[in-house]
Amino acid sequence: MAKTWFITGTSKGFGREWTEAALERGDRVAATARDTGRLDDLVARHGDAVLPLRLDVTDRASVFAAVRRAAEHFNGLDVVVNNAGYGHFGMVEELTEAEIRAVMETNFFGTLWVTQAALPILRAQGGGRLVQVTSEGGVRAFPGIGAYHASKWAVEGLSESLRKEAAVLGVEVICLEPGPYATDFGGGSIRTSDEHPDYAVVRAELSPTWDLGDPKATRAAILELADTDDPPAHVFFGKSYEDVAAEYEERLATWRKWQPVSLAAFG
Repeated sequence: MAKTWFITGTSKGFGREWTEAALERGDRVAATARDTGRLDDLVARHGDAVLPLRLDVTDRASVFAAVRRAAEHFNGLDVVVNNAGYGHFGMVEELTEAEIRAVMETNFFGTLWVTQAALPILRAQGGGRLVQVTSEGGVRAFPGIGAYHASKWAVEGLSESLRKEAAVLGVEVICLEPGPYATDFGGGSIRTSDEHPDYAVVRAELSPTWDLGDPKATRAAILELADTDDPPAHVFFGKSYEDVAAEYEERLATWRKWQPVSLAAFG
């Protein structure tokens, strides 16, 4: 059966790829973007199967209105994908109040508003699936991207609680954690803080050669996440597993080493 999607951030990157993948197999998509003009070609090709919605996810009232309109237009929602977000480069000390608030407003609060708007609809229809696009950067961290990591780790924590709260209602929650891809993340979607010279040495070491995945290759994977009868709580897209697993093994080793101190602190 055809599915009905609500996807944020569909004008480019993953959102665009996933919208096209769903539409091309015959699904219906409520596609949100700040500039819906960039979705005109999809409307021309797919007609009534796509509902373009102008949306700034930081506007809670507008989010609720958009989700409600989509559900009414398509008579329900099956898959809600929280994809909208952007990256911010800057050392923790360099972040201004406005910068950290802005990235949290979009990446964290935007996800929260869409989630809160969708839950009553999914509850009423007896189920549905939420795909929370966090990042490899939602389960590990690098220097120089603290604001971005903070927003994505926050989404991870929120979603862990939500998964336990919503399971009895038939609502499934997936944290999707893409690694580096050749999207707009490193281009127009990036914001940066003013640089402090004392961090020049750290910054000089922040030039890794990323092995960038092809966003188009995620099309089949996102459809599988939508269709599977056994959705994962967490899943990577890309080649992040080995590096992340090594960090978590190191973390476990540290906890084991300090376990006597931990227990002694119990009293």
